[in-house]
Amino acid sequence: MKQSVWSKTVTLPHFKSVEETRQTDVLIIGGGMCGLLCAHFLQKAGVEYMLLEANRIASGVTQNTTAKLTFQHGLIYDKLICNYGSEKAQMYLTSNQKALEEYKRLCSEIDCDFEIKDAYTYSVVDRQKIENEVRAVNALGFHAEFADPTELPFKTFGAVRFSGQAQFHPLAFVSELAKDLNIYENAFVQEIAPRGVLVNGKKIQANKIIVATHFPFINKHGSYFLKLYQHRSYVSAFSDVPKLEGMYVDEDQKGLSFRSYQNLLLIGGGAHRTGKHGGNWTEVNRYANAFYPDAVLECEWAAQDCMSLDGIPYIGQYSKHTPDLYVATGFNKWGMTSAMVAAMILCDMVQGKQNDFAPVYSPSRSILKPQLVINGMESMVNLLTPTTKRCPHLGCALKWNPAEHSWDCPCHGSRFDEDGALLDNPATGGWKKKGKS
Repeated sequence: MKQSVWSKTVTLPHFKSVEETRQTDVLIIGGGMCGLLCAHFLQKAGVEYMLLEANRIASGVTQNTTAKLTFQHGLIYDKLICNYGSEKAQMYLTSNQKALEEYKRLCSEIDCDFEIKDAYTYSVVDRQKIENEVRAVNALGFHAEFADPTELPFKTFGAVRFSGQAQFHPLAFVSELAKDLNIYENAFVQEIAPRGVLVNGKKIQANKIIVATHFPFINKHGSYFLKLYQHRSYVSAFSDVPKLEGMYVDEDQKGLSFRSYQNLLLIGGGAHRTGKHGGNWTEVNRYANAFYPDAVLECEWAAQDCMSLDGIPYIGQYSKHTPDLYVATGFNKWGMTSAMVAAMILCDMVQGKQNDFAPVYSPSRSILKPQLVINGMESMVNLLTPTTKRCPHLGCALKWNPAEHSWDCPCHGSRFDEDGALLDNPATGGWKKKGKS
């Protein structure tokens, strides 16, 4: 079984399941980093809440992150200024700066291998992109630098350098953060309705509900099946390699990322849209063998990210027609800082407070983006593909993933094991095995 270095080195606390009908002010669905941070802030504010997790806390995306804490999210700021203007780009930057500062504050009290690091986004093909991003970030008031990342074992055309960023052990952080929170595990939400949910046959009544389930599973509101797709990437951890002082990511979505953790070097890559073919660990390990011939493979795992239409997460009211239902999703490749931003915004919203950063993340913003056409075409093709293996989410054809021995949905990213059991949402259940085809 593939297992991240985080899962191998920390044992998380256990929590009881739902055994009786309950009532609460705020109900959080999803026990990943975002849901846990929402619970933390609500508890600090004295708000009554419950958190429901279908399996174990942090057993999904959170345990498979590369755990970079940074507001350098690829080459996003030049794009934000061009597409939305400087004001919203500034809001995005400032909100993520505040998220990093909050992590720094919390990690000062938690033993989670927290380290201040410089973050670099590099390019192997285009110096101009890097220069444009440096100018954009500096125009927003943060000092970014053009750098030549000499630590990397290959030539680049330069990188954007952000100082004062960080990395940590996400599960060590979660283990301490979660221990005193009002959490219920093995609490699978079977049905959601106004003012409550049905879980394990028990009704949980709530005035407000936060859906923090990575990909939102409620189809009749918000059109998230059009606004999101999922993307898989692969990580291998190696020993007997030089330690890197910085954190690195390629500006190309299919490029490589690097960070060190203790005596290990974590290399990510091999990325592809879920349900499509990609390089997976074969590609990552091939590059590692070429760059670091003495490297010893210690462990490997995969991550799955929800990708929004415009590179900005969807955080806020689930839809215009659901005033007491909230969502956090579409974190792209930056789940740790985005989870903190989401928790800060949503905890203000459920308390009736105005949050200055909410407008840039509004789930109701325009969906007229080029990626919408791609998502629509992908759904159309796979809905019309003749096969008995179909995703129970919206009926798209499933594709066999030979690297991970799973059936994956190219439309929205649901994944199932060989026997049809659910691995990743938005599907809320498995499908019956009828043989491979």
